[in-house]
Amino acid sequence: MFDDDDFKPKLGKIRSRGAKGGRKFLHQVLAASNLARGGAGGTGKSRFTGSRIGRGAGVGHVLANRDRYAAFRQRRVIIKSRIVKLAGKGMNGARAHLRYIQRDGVTREGEPGELYGAEQDRVDGKAFLERSEGDRHQFRFIVSAEDGAEYDDLKLLTRRLMARMEEDLATHLDWVAVDHYNTGHPHTHILLRGRDERDNDLIIARDYITTGMRERAAEIVSLDFGPRSDVEIENRLRREVEQERLTSIDRRLIRDMDDAGLVTATNRDAFQQSLRVGRLQKLRRLSLAEELRPGRWRLEEGLEDTLRCMGERGDIIKTMHREMAGKNIARSPADYVVLDPGDPTVKPVIGRVVARGLSDELKDRHYLIVDGIDGRPHYVDIGRGEATEPTPDGNIVRVTPKTTEPRRVDRTVAEVAAANDGRYTIDLHLKHDPRATEEYAETHVRRLEAIRRTTGGVAREPNGTWIIAPDHIDKVVEYERSQARAAPVIVEKLSHLTLDQQVGANGATWLDRELVSDHREPSRDSGFGREVCEAQARRRQWLIAEGYAHEEQDRVVYRANMLATLRRRELARVSGQLSDQLGLAYVETRSGEPVEGTLRRSVELASGKYALVEKSREFTLVPWRPVLERHIGKQVSGVRRGDGVSWTFGRQRGMGIS
Repeated sequence: MFDDDDFKPKLGKIRSRGAKGGRKFLHQVLAASNLARGGAGGTGKSRFTGSRIGRGAGVGHVLANRDRYAAFRQRRVIIKSRIVKLAGKGMNGARAHLRYIQRDGVTREGEPGELYGAEQDRVDGKAFLERSEGDRHQFRFIVSAEDGAEYDDLKLLTRRLMARMEEDLATHLDWVAVDHYNTGHPHTHILLRGRDERDNDLIIARDYITTGMRERAAEIVSLDFGPRSDVEIENRLRREVEQERLTSIDRRLIRDMDDAGLVTATNRDAFQQSLRVGRLQKLRRLSLAEELRPGRWRLEEGLEDTLRCMGERGDIIKTMHREMAGKNIARSPADYVVLDPGDPTVKPVIGRVVARGLSDELKDRHYLIVDGIDGRPHYVDIGRGEATEPTPDGNIVRVTPKTTEPRRVDRTVAEVAAANDGRYTIDLHLKHDPRATEEYAETHVRRLEAIRRTTGGVAREPNGTWIIAPDHIDKVVEYERSQARAAPVIVEKLSHLTLDQQVGANGATWLDRELVSDHREPSRDSGFGREVCEAQARRRQWLIAEGYAHEEQDRVVYRANMLATLRRRELARVSGQLSDQLGLAYVETRSGEPVEGTLRRSVELASGKYALVEKSREFTLVPWRPVLERHIGKQVSGVRRGDGVSWTFGRQRGMGIS
């Protein structure tokens, strides 16, 4: 037996094994070094894309080009990322997002979510936002591991991932996170400050965000549960064969497709061939593939986009079914409607709110499920959360798709500007149209101000003159489209009372307005439409009993000004109660009279929502407008105009809100 120390090294250069072998090894070293630095890995010049600017560029590029077999065995992790600017109103959005991810019902026990950090299980979100003041941007991530349900606690996974990111990015990271267990796949929301440890802007390379971070998370999960076995991989692929969504099998078929859109069902591997054949048969049943001859198939143009849309619709239908079943509302899935606001033929939807939820937690996109009076449940994407007032379950609403067409005021501005060398002012408007009033012209100024603040499509000189470009109408359409992306529909609350509450309500209810309207929406004799018809019949009997209507030759005749009478009586009753509570006298405001005082709060009545405006010794109730929400507790002033108020905020001319 040889002694362990009996070792004689043979010294020499690596190249001594021959020029060919040495050159190959050297090239491997140089290629690996170049790849780690973020290079293309080849000797040719690569096109600059900016994807490797920032921290983690080299690591991200290496992880993106790692061995495919090893990556195939790894546990799957999905990471959604978003970079949010904090300038302007960005901090308000950050506060709202922090509230959303900590909302009720996200833990396993249905409790509100709790923020945690690198070392503490509970951290102060307010303190995190205070540290973020002045930051240029914020990173938001959603981390969802395929095996997330196997973890008793996701905190350990998140902390290990963020620690690994600190190593890759070579800086300390300031972050908070919340774990959510309210969906089929447990996931974690991570908020990361856009500052590094030197208080400079944190710039993360695109390769690292899109690939590197996901690969690091997959490494950690694979270490915890081991690589995916052949059985696990095969079972997942078998499940994909019958799915009505874009799958990994579809991606391989699309990749193998020739210029004519043709693919073959054959494959050297028997299992892979069975998957391809089964999937192609499924696509044929979906009218997305056609077999030209045995083993030769043609895929439909736009297959990828079609399958992706089908998958999204399938997820929506599941969401609708879950919410409807949770409220014990029985509707046929065949009647489910996914509202497309971009379709010009879509009509407004009136119905009862079944549920409101988040369709995209990262981008704060919300949805409504409305049980329509047409007897069909509707899924509606309502856009950003802050764009729509709270809509509790049971409210009666009207949902109207936004139009991107220019308004009459836009065309009037363009006409006035065209006649005045591209300039618009209130005085020029009144000179151009002597019939117009100054108040009417001010609505055009408010419209221009909204466009200027949002898109910068118009300019205002210091003296108040507006510079209107010849393509003003095109810029208006661009503005409307940007508004529609954030809020594609208008949600109008018709009543906060349920149908049963409206039947006996002593006020002007939505049922009353529908009964006396000459253009009321037709109800279908099924679903919620049937419930509305039954409630209207009961409301008629109540109105007859209370003397607001009477029967005449097999029809019901309603008293003149019935709605106004019901509204006044309810206001008299509620104002008396409020007068006792506040110790102030109630003063009714009539059309043309000023409204001044401190806006205290809103008051929900059967007749609608009202604003309580208080003065030193008296108060009044006037119709509510959503714009008043941010002025609660402040001094407001306006003029009563019929059923509304023309509000004025600030001292600048033209800042009124009708």
